[in-house]
Amino acid sequence: MQNEVVSRELWLEARRALLLKEKEATKLRDSINAERLALPWVKVDKDYVFDTPEGKKSLAELFDGRSQLLIYHFMLGPDWDAGCPGCSFLSDHIDGALPHLNHHDVTWVAVSRAPLDKIAAYKSRMGWKFPWVSSFGSDFNFDYHVSFSPEDLAKDKVFYNFTPMQPADANDELPGLSAFYRNDKGEVFHTYSSYARGPEELIGTLMILDRAPKGRNEDSTMNFVRRHDEYEEAPRAPSCCH
Repeated sequence: MQNEVVSRELWLEARRALLLKEKEATKLRDSINAERLALPWVKVDKDYVFDTPEGKKSLAELFDGRSQLLIYHFMLGPDWDAGCPGCSFLSDHIDGALPHLNHHDVTWVAVSRAPLDKIAAYKSRMGWKFPWVSSFGSDFNFDYHVSFSPEDLAKDKVFYNFTPMQPADANDELPGLSAFYRNDKGEVFHTYSSYARGPEELIGTLMILDRAPKGRNEDSTMNFVRRHDEYEEAPRAPSCCH
């Protein structure tokens, strides 16, 4: 299927009309960002302990000396053989950002309920460098509504993305992003969480595809995504040089 083909003048007219909407979207994004920064905080009084390659660490210790912590709730359950393809897609974009985040007082850590050995094996397979720890045996994932027990899934509703949802639409693990702040006293505050498609803007590939002629070219949300070592070699377009 091909879009309508017009003169350069008509294309320019249509492009300028779209530009006005793009500018509106940019201003709206700036406004939403300001509201996000103005959200009230919740003090974290519960003691969470995580398994890390350096041993047991508290939530405060995950900050690694910085005042801001972003935790990506990566879908890799205790019994899973591999990480979620969508979480893996997002995580492919993180390593290059780490130096910029760390030098802007932000620590990025992925957290999963899988034991540390499973995390290490999958991290090695994917070739990632970002910190990734285990919350196995902790309430952390359950308290932040990204993991659900069989008892949870047997109920009429489960709570995800700030909304009750049908258990049939849930899973034992679901994705999300949570932000925390640590003050000079060592107190930790939960400042923000986002679930479902909320962290989508972190996936640079999608932002690039949105500007390609066919866009995301998907039948359902990210149905084209595979783990980066599972893609088959895609056929190339015909070339006069071959």
